[in-house]
Amino acid sequence: MTKQFPTKLKGLLATAALALVLPGIAAAQDQTLTVGLTADAVHLDPQAGEELSSNIMFYHLYDPLVRRDANLQFGPGLAESWELVDDVTWRFTLREGVTFHNGEPFTADDVIFTFDRLKDSLMSNLAKNIDTYTAVDERTIEIVTYQPYAALPNDLAAILILNRDHAEAVGEDQMELQPVGTGPYQLNEWIREDRIVLDAFQEYYAGPAEIDQVVFRPLTNPATRTAALLTGELDIVQDLSVRDVERVAAEDGFEVVTRPSLLNLVLALDVRPQSPTIDLDTNPMTDRRVREAIARAIDVETIRTVIMNGLSTPSEQYVPSTHVGYLEGANFREMYPFDLEAARALMAEAGYADGFTMTLDATNNRYVNDAQIAQALASMLSQIGITLELNLMPRANFFGYIRVPSEQSSFIMSGWDVPSGDAGSMYASMFYSPGTREGYSQVNRGHYSNPEVDRLIDLADSTPRVEERDAHLQQVTEILLQDIPMIPVHYEQDIYGVRDGIEFEPRTDKFLWAYDIRIAE
Repeated sequence: MTKQFPTKLKGLLATAALALVLPGIAAAQDQTLTVGLTADAVHLDPQAGEELSSNIMFYHLYDPLVRRDANLQFGPGLAESWELVDDVTWRFTLREGVTFHNGEPFTADDVIFTFDRLKDSLMSNLAKNIDTYTAVDERTIEIVTYQPYAALPNDLAAILILNRDHAEAVGEDQMELQPVGTGPYQLNEWIREDRIVLDAFQEYYAGPAEIDQVVFRPLTNPATRTAALLTGELDIVQDLSVRDVERVAAEDGFEVVTRPSLLNLVLALDVRPQSPTIDLDTNPMTDRRVREAIARAIDVETIRTVIMNGLSTPSEQYVPSTHVGYLEGANFREMYPFDLEAARALMAEAGYADGFTMTLDATNNRYVNDAQIAQALASMLSQIGITLELNLMPRANFFGYIRVPSEQSSFIMSGWDVPSGDAGSMYASMFYSPGTREGYSQVNRGHYSNPEVDRLIDLADSTPRVEERDAHLQQVTEILLQDIPMIPVHYEQDIYGVRDGIEFEPRTDKFLWAYDIRIAE
């Protein structure tokens, strides 16, 4: 059986009046859930970096001030309410009676410590719009932004609160191995590349989780994940192989659960005058005609049907239609349809009829069928004279390899999702001119720069009104679709294999959260 969950309608940025719906739960009942993930966590320190497997662990172990629910609606978390005091000052009232895993009470001092540490971390961009933050008292925090900024509560959903006393006691090196938060689960053991075991935290402020223990097993091979599900070793499998969907759906005692993913597979094009893997005096991709030729040479429909077995959705833009900044009526695939003749003409017009050679950096175990997609891209671009040399690597190596300010990439295939529901976070990180504003352009891997894009992002980040922010970001979208600094390929389909008796509805952001899962009696 296959069960599908549709994408929810776009909701504008929430206020504190939006209540967090957390289920009332009885005491834990010694239930164990075993989940098969595509990869192990890279970090258990939420300020050391982020990718999906790590994020899933973070939100079990830690809580943010503002919580993002399964459908990207924002409401109270460790902050029970907030108000905008003036155009730039936000006052947050903290929840009473919250306890860390080590028994320490949660106070404003922990929020201040978290923000202090964040400023010097790899995740500093999460607070790029925050000027100052102060503790008014143990239960009140005031945050002042540099300018009016409507998206602050949404940004805070990605900042997870640490315990000051614990962090200072164990030191930086042990934060990975001894995570202490206020989340619904606490770490039992982490055996790298084998399992992460979490136990329900009995003092969780919303009530202890119904599932007493969760075991996350990293199984990078899709066939191994499917086999482990069907033999009863796993209760849920993340990223069920598209080739195994029909098989699992036909098996008694199992179902396939799917929903459209937020993850957009994208291709970043280097636009520096010289590019490290292109042995020419001038980087051909500085010419927009070459970028358009590359876009037109990629047959997304063949990728969808042959490689993804129909389980992907060609990308219209850089963010889904549910998001702030989405431009109604614009479709990248309609602007640049697959057309080899037109692509070859553009290459010749730009002076590159004979093509050129460059390297594609990509993963071979992070995105659904990523290695096969990379190989297909090499075949497709060869039709317009571009020779792609494939540099495929495990996800554990990939993100460090492409991390800005790395200078070694010309063409990168990666994924990007925007769980905040707002394109501004992506645009500020990926398309703001490098080195021009602190906290921005941190993943601008193509070195794209457009002063008008910068100006519009600045305007979006300086208004307290969501409607104005949306309008500015839509203008950015329009420019990006014309400039083509990045080619959107497709949205994956989130696919899960689930055994009978597990009550599971996938989250829009793909964060498996055991607190929301039930095991039937």
